[in-house]
Amino acid sequence: MCQVEFEMACAAVKQLKGPVSDQEKLLVYSFYKQATQGDCNIPAPPATDVKAKAKWEAWNENKGMSKMDAMRIYVAKVEELKKNDSRLRRSAKQNEVAWLL
Repeated sequence: MCQVEFEMACAAVKQLKGPVSDQEKLLVYSFYKQATQGDCNIPAPPATDVKAKAKWEAWNENKGMSKMDAMRIYVAKVEELKKNDSRLRRSAKQNEVAWLL
């Protein structure tokens, strides 16, 4: 694993077109934060800030994980999302062609 692969995955995740679940977004976010900043080092946001609290909890769950391990998992998760994204686009294109026939 090298920094270049991680940076390429960071760029690739921004190009995804298909739907990504909130859970998948949180996972990707948490491994990105762990890979770039290490253990969560900010206080927990108030429970009333649901989105910030979910992001904090996801990142904090990775406490103790090395930055290198987080990079590996991040890259693997992005690759999985890219495969799903390309499958969805292929399926949508096939449906479009079938509808036209």
